Amino acid sequence: MPTVSIPRDTLFRHLSRTYTDEAFDELCFEFGIELDDVTSERTEATKSSTVKLSKDQLAALSEEVIYKIDVPANRYDLLCVEGLARALRVFLGDEEAPVYQVEEGSQVMNVVSANTASVRPFVVCAVLRGATFDEERYASFIELQDQLHRNLCRQRTLVAIGTHDLDSVQGPFVYDARPPRDIQFVPLTHTADNREFNGTTLMECYETDAACKHLKPYVPIIKNSPLYPVVLDSEGTVLSLPPIINGSKSRITLNTTNVFIECTATDLTKANIVLDTVCAMFSQYCEKTYTVESVTVNYLDDAQNVKDTHITPAMYTRKEVSSVEFVNSLIGIQVPAETMVNLCNKIQLGPARLITPINDSNDDNNSNPSSSPILEVTVPPTRSDILHAVDIAEDIAVAYGYNNIVRTVPKTYTVGREQPLNQLGDLLREEIGRAGYIEVLTHGLCSQNDNFTALNREVTNAVSLSNPANVEYQVVRTTLLPGLLKTIQYNKSMSFTGGFQLFEISDVVLPDNGHVVTETVVGARNSRRVCATYSGPTSGFEVIHGLVDRIMTLCEVAPEAEYVASSGNKVKLVHCKDGWSYTIRELKSNGSDVAGTYFPGRAAEILLTSPKSGGEKVVIGTFGILHPEVLGNFDIKYPTSSMELDLETLL
Repeated sequence: MPTVSIPRDTLFRHLSRTYTDEAFDELCFEFGIELDDVTSERTEATKSSTVKLSKDQLAALSEEVIYKIDVPANRYDLLCVEGLARALRVFLGDEEAPVYQVEEGSQVMNVVSANTASVRPFVVCAVLRGATFDEERYASFIELQDQLHRNLCRQRTLVAIGTHDLDSVQGPFVYDARPPRDIQFVPLTHTADNREFNGTTLMECYETDAACKHLKPYVPIIKNSPLYPVVLDSEGTVLSLPPIINGSKSRITLNTTNVFIECTATDLTKANIVLDTVCAMFSQYCEKTYTVESVTVNYLDDAQNVKDTHITPAMYTRKEVSSVEFVNSLIGIQVPAETMVNLCNKIQLGPARLITPINDSNDDNNSNPSSSPILEVTVPPTRSDILHAVDIAEDIAVAYGYNNIVRTVPKTYTVGREQPLNQLGDLLREEIGRAGYIEVLTHGLCSQNDNFTALNREVTNAVSLSNPANVEYQVVRTTLLPGLLKTIQYNKSMSFTGGFQLFEISDVVLPDNGHVVTETVVGARNSRRVCATYSGPTSGFEVIHGLVDRIMTLCEVAPEAEYVASSGNKVKLVHCKDGWSYTIRELKSNGSDVAGTYFPGRAAEILLTSPKSGGEKVVIGTFGILHPEVLGNFDIKYPTSSMELDLETLL
C-alpha cells in the first residue's frame, strides 16, 4: 500500500477546510484510506537510526506538520495532493466530479518501430496547454511521477515518464532506439556544468557518481541493450533517454506554461493509465481547466511509412453496470435504487442511472436477480481500478459509510472447522517434523524439463502456461519431487553426514477431463500429496520406508498380514480403521510411468485397500532409491531416496 506524504496546511488549503488530527483520521477511515502518521521533517530526522544530524542541522529542518496517508495500491489518482483533495471534496459534497476533455492538437510523435521494438516498443503523449506552476505545484508534479514510477511503473521497467517544456523544443518528435555512442546530450543532472555525455559514458557515470545514486537502480534496465531508446525533436535535440533521465534543454521550470508529456513503455495498457493519471491530476492548472491537448503517435515501418496511428491520451470515460440487488446483498444493506444513484456521485462514479432489465414474459420467477434494476455508472479515466461489479459495490459501501452498516446476526448458524484434508496435512506436518525432516514450500510452477525429462519420465499432459515468464515456469507441477530435489541442489553447503531430510505437503495439478468441480469442465484437478527425500552417505532407503509406515500408522491404516510377515519383525497394531489396510510391492520398470525415476529393483508401490475402493488394492504412491541419472540431472552428489503418496485417499 503506497504512502503519500502531504503537508497538512497544503492539504487543508486544497480542501478549503481544516480538521483536527483526530477528525481528519476519521474522515480518512470513512473514505477508505488511513492516516498512518502525523510527523515533520525534524521529527523524522530525530527518529532516524541511520542518519545522525548535528543540532544545527536539526534546527534547519522544517517543523511543518506532514500527514503520511496510506492509499489503496490501485488508486493511482490519490498519489498526489491534487487527486486526494479532489476525491475528498467530491466525497464531502463540496464539488462535483470533473469532466475531462481532450482537444485535438497539432503535435506529432513518430516511432521508428524497427528499432524500438526490442527495447521499449510503445509511447503515448499529451500536452498540458497554458499550465501555471509555483514551487508547491512543481514539487507535487515531480512527486506524482516518482510515486507512479515506484508503483504502477514497477521502478520504470514497465513505463517511464518524461515531461518537457514544449516551448523549448520543436516538433514533430521522434521516438527511436540508437547505439549508445550515437546519443549525445546534456542530461538534466548536469545542467549546472553543461556537461555532455553519450549513452555509454552516461551509464558509467550513473553507476559510479555518488551524486547520481538515485538513478543507479535504473541503469541495468537498458545498459546491456545494443540500442538505447531516445526521444528527439525535429532538430535532433535529445529530450530524454528513457527510462533513465531527461535532457537539460527541455527541462521544466516554474516559468513553463506548455508541458509535453511522453511515456515510453513495454506495457501499452499501463502506459495509457499513467498518462491519463498525470493529465487528469494537473490539467486543473491548465488555462482550460481539465482539458488536455492530444498528440498523434505514428508507428513507422522500415520504409518510414505510417503503419499504425494512435491519438493519445485516451482519457476514456466508460460505462459499467451492476445489479442493485447484488450491491445490496454484497454490502449487507437495503438501499433504494434511487439513493444508490446519488451515492455514486460521492465516489466519482456519476452520473449514474437505472436501467430496467428486459425479462422473458413467460418467466414467472420474480426472485430472479435479473429482475432487479441495473445500476449503470460512469467510470472516469482516473478510475482504472473499476473492473467488476464488485468494485462498484465496494465504492458504494464507502459512500454509504461502513459505520452506517447495521450489524446483523447471520440467518444460518454453523460452526466453522478446518477442512479434513487440511487438518490431516497439518497433523502430518507436525509428526514428520518430529521425525527429523525439514519442511519446505516450493513453487507450484516448474519447467517441463524438471517435471518430466529430468525425472526420466515420459512427457505427458500437464496444465501449461500459454505465455510463461521464463523457462522455469512452463507447467503446473504434477509431482512434488522436482521442488525437493532443487532444494537439495541449492543447499549443498548443508551437512549430509547424518542425512539431509526434506518434506513437503502441498498440491499438484493433474489433467482430468472427467473431473468436474465447477459448472464448467476445467480439465484438471488438484491433488494433495506428501513427498519426502533423504540424502546422505547411504541411500537411506530404510529411512524413507520407515516414514511410509509411520504415515500409514498415523492415518490408522493397518499393514496387511503378508506384509508384516515379510518384515521378520513383530508388529504391535494400534487402533486402525475397519476395512483399511496397506501393503507394498516391487515397482516394475514396465508397469508404471514413474519407474524411470527410481533405481531398478530398489523401488516399491504403496497399495491401499479401503471401503472407498470396494476392497480392491489401489496404488496411492511410490518410494525408493532415485536413479543416478536423475541425481545427475539435478546435480546432487549424494545417494537419495524419496517417497510420494496421495493424501486424499487416506481420508
